[in-house]
Amino acid sequence: MRECVLQACYRLFPFELRGDCTVPDALDKITLSCIINFYGRINLLEGILYSLGEQNFPRHRFEILLVEDQGGTKAGRAAAEHFSKDLPIRYLPLDSNFGHMGYSRNFGLQHSRGKFILFLDDDTVLLQSHFLSTLVAEFESDPQADALVPHGNAAFSLVDGRYDFHDPYFMTSRCTAYRRTVLARLGGFVSNFIGQEDVEFVVRFTIAGKKSRNVSALNYFHPPLLVPNFRKPMAVGYSFALLKTKYSALVWLLVVLNCARQAPLYLIPIRRFREMGRFGIGFIVGVIVSLFKKKGFRYS
Repeated sequence: MRECVLQACYRLFPFELRGDCTVPDALDKITLSCIINFYGRINLLEGILYSLGEQNFPRHRFEILLVEDQGGTKAGRAAAEHFSKDLPIRYLPLDSNFGHMGYSRNFGLQHSRGKFILFLDDDTVLLQSHFLSTLVAEFESDPQADALVPHGNAAFSLVDGRYDFHDPYFMTSRCTAYRRTVLARLGGFVSNFIGQEDVEFVVRFTIAGKKSRNVSALNYFHPPLLVPNFRKPMAVGYSFALLKTKYSALVWLLVVLNCARQAPLYLIPIRRFREMGRFGIGFIVGVIVSLFKKKGFRYS
């Protein structure tokens, strides 16, 4: 339903669907690029790197790009050097626009060389040693799939009270793979996005009529939605509010209303709903803040 509504509105009120990244061609016969954006949190980063180290996919056919915010840290560089003994890692300290995940994702994308791109969060853990090989095989067997979405499972080890709500096929950069050609066609991400830049990308992906496919055979762990305060959702709301200069007015309004729709859930005394509601409230506040604050927003 959302896909049909978005595409219908776009046909009535079209706008430029490209993001801010000029994506280079694939190079050096690399099949798959795994892009991980992070800052600090080395204990979490080690989890995804250990799981990548268990992969049975040939090392010469993939690369791991570690993009660290704030110009990088000694600990981040040390972790990259340590895991480089077994993995094809390239450590890329972010050069500017710190705190903007859209720019950070584009930075990694511009330095990548693979035919397929797998975006991963630092707190994602792949659950199968054949994850990468199966992912590539799925792409090669289904030329109609522009993106593949593995099955997500809630990670309990980081969550107090075993809060386990998790949308198993949420199409975000915690673990979603794309064909390079699709990312090039849509120009990657919007650089000034602070958070949920991947959700914004999916809006343009959907409007463009691109197709994703859920892959139940591939599984990963990721912490479920936790919103300890309003700072991050406010930053996300601020970012989406700025899209009013990019999107047509009707599509922008629909997207903002969709993101804010969960705010009333905060009144329900169940943790899952409270978390979702807190995000919705923070998002609305961020949109309002954008009307008065013009010099950027940070949540970190």
